[in-house]
Order: sequence, then C-alpha cells, then structure tokens
Amino acid sequence: MPSHPQEPDRASPAEPPPEGAAHRQSEDSRQPGPPPRPQATNDGPRTDDTGAASAVDQPTAAMQELEDRWRRALADLDNLRKRHARERERERTIERSRTAAAFLPVLDNLELALSHADADSGAVVEGVRAVRDQAVGVLQQLGYPRHAETGVAFDPAHHEVVSVVDDPDIEPGTVVQVLRPGYGDGDRQLRPAAVTVAKRE
Repeated sequence: MPSHPQEPDRASPAEPPPEGAAHRQSEDSRQPGPPPRPQATNDGPRTDDTGAASAVDQPTAAMQELEDRWRRALADLDNLRKRHARERERERTIERSRTAAAFLPVLDNLELALSHADADSGAVVEGVRAVRDQAVGVLQQLGYPRHAETGVAFDPAHHEVVSVVDDPDIEPGTVVQVLRPGYGDGDRQLRPAAVTVAKRE
C-alpha cells in the first residue's frame, strides 16, 4: 500500500499553560502600581513658596520704608539747620548795621565838638554833654535805658556795690553815689550800675 504523509492534526488543541501560570498572571494584573504623579497646573499660586517669600518680604519692605523715612528726616533736619544758620547770620548783620547806623550821628557830633576845642572850652563841654545825652537816647531806643539814680534803695538787680560809707543822716542801704551808670533791665541788661551805698548798722 502506498504510504501517505501524515498531515498535522489541525484540530489538536494548544498545549495548556503550566499549572499556576494563569493564576499568577491574574494576580499580577490586579496588583496596583505606584500612584500616578499629579501634574502641576498653573491654576493658582503655590502656597508653599509664595507664602514663605511674602513672609520674608514684608519685614524687609517695612525696614526699607523706615530707613527711607529716616534718611529723609535727616536730610530735612540738615536743611533746616543750614537755613536757620543763614537766617541767624542775616539777622545779626541787620542788627549790627542798625546799631552802627544809630551811632553815626553821635560820632559826627563828637567830631564837631573836638573841632571847636580850641575856640571855647565852655562850648566844648556843652557839646560833649549834648553828645552824651544823644548816645544815651540811642541806647534807650535800642532797649537799654540808663540807670544813674541816687537816693534810691539798693537793688541787686540794677546795682553793684563798689564801696560803702558811714553816714548817720542817710538811711542804710541807700545809693549815695553812682560811679558808673548801668544800662538795661532784666534779661536785656548790659551792665549794672556801680554805686556807693550807705553802710547798714
């Protein structure tokens, strides 16, 4: 008999997987993997970085503002001090000029009196006395009245005792003689009057 080649069995089932393999495959498919990492979105600010940065920036900004205000205050104070110094010097110059101008007529009259010294001594004395009165008037206008009164009670605010005399006819503590007139009162006193006072018992 002729021999026919054997054809493969088309209906033969595939070999079954080894025992337990299917069970492991199903278990592997059920084991959870690492959770998916959330993707960052730009919907809102990150509170961890922004909050920390704002917490640090707030004291720094406040300190810078205080430093700026302090520097401006120092600059204003320096400008005020310079302006006050300029105004004070200007006021001194004005007052000095006003005082010197007030004494110019006194000097003119002294020059006039000296020019007549050889002509008439009596006229020169009267001229000098007039110039003295004029100078006293200028000081009074400037706020420094003259004090040369005698027969008044001793006042330490206006008098400076230079000597004392023992006179029973004069009440003790009375100004007997003015050796040098005083000018001014209180805080505007140029000098006290130098006087001789009756001795106290």
